[in-house]
Amino acid sequence: MTGTVNADVKKHAQVLWDYHHLNHPLQKVDCILALGSHDLRVANRAADLYLDGYAPLLVVSGGLGNVTKGIWTVPEADQFAAIAQTMGVPTDAILIENQSTNTGENILFTQRLLAEKGLDPQRFIVVQKPYMEKRSYATFKKHWPEKELLVTSPLISFADYPNDEIPLERVINIMVGDLQRIREYPARGFQVPMEIPPGVWDSYEFLVAAGFTSHLIN
Repeated sequence: MTGTVNADVKKHAQVLWDYHHLNHPLQKVDCILALGSHDLRVANRAADLYLDGYAPLLVVSGGLGNVTKGIWTVPEADQFAAIAQTMGVPTDAILIENQSTNTGENILFTQRLLAEKGLDPQRFIVVQKPYMEKRSYATFKKHWPEKELLVTSPLISFADYPNDEIPLERVINIMVGDLQRIREYPARGFQVPMEIPPGVWDSYEFLVAAGFTSHLIN
């Protein structure tokens, strides 16, 4: 089920979009960690950060998740790595973790990969989709609390973000589902708690009532 996009839906969706952003000012770190998904623009953003000198190491993480297993056969991380290499990131500066299927596994499997390589970076920039910044932060801090963390995403406005592969209706459904997960997942041990202002939750409830429910958990 999905709702119909109109002016009111767009207004409330913008509220969720703004909430999901952390707006972290970036600084140099030890490792850039790009979290895989159906949005290949995340790979471009991560490669740009490497090429701009923000870190000497780029880890790309992602197998085939709930969305991509239905549309791709090549793991997310392998596609991200290929994009980064095409943009000029050296192959020996990229580590590929291509087994994870969700955000928690992104973090846990990356921990394992770095340990296997004898690497222990202390400061990270995590690169994720714009509407998953906050949930990525909450998940990372649950599983790797001792590390310093900044989160960023492709620098795209809500109006400009949808494209042929990621239509607006899907974006809104996923944003609604991710806000529900920010509220529910701490009790399940998946994330640290994050404050949700009442006005943001009001917009969530509006969008749920409008039919944007396809990404909700039971």
